Amino acid sequence: MKVYIGSDHAGFELKEKIKEYLQGLALYEVVDEGAFSFKPDDDYPDFIEKVAKAVAIGEGPELEERRGIVLGGSGEGEAMNANRFKGVRACEFYGGNFDIIKVSREHNDANVLSIGARFVFEDEAKFAIELFLNTKFSGDERHIRRINKF
Repeated sequence: MKVYIGSDHAGFELKEKIKEYLQGLALYEVVDEGAFSFKPDDDYPDFIEKVAKAVAIGEGPELEERRGIVLGGSGEGEAMNANRFKGVRACEFYGGNFDIIKVSREHNDANVLSIGARFVFEDEAKFAIELFLNTKFSGDERHIRRINKF
């Protein structure tokens, strides 16, 4: 599976840790879409757009084999930005119940996970990402019908 990851300054430190973690698992091809250094004045849309486009229309593995992880302070703006791109279905996690991630994958075939870096601990983020990457879309007709109405 190819995993694209991107973040602004607010999620930069956590992005770097997540990237290293995923690369260490040797299960995923991880593509960093930036930021590549901490710059307090950078703008998240610059990085989120790259991830969203790569997931939705990028080259390489089939769409089902591409996922995106975007990080920011709250994860809100990042999810909103990613969802602007046709084919992207971003869900958000900023702590709390992990079932939202599972349902987002099973029912909505979410392909981008937006994480609020200011609200989660590193271990929570790792668990959320593992759940996101390993939960399969149910493929139920009713869910496909609903997704097709997007």
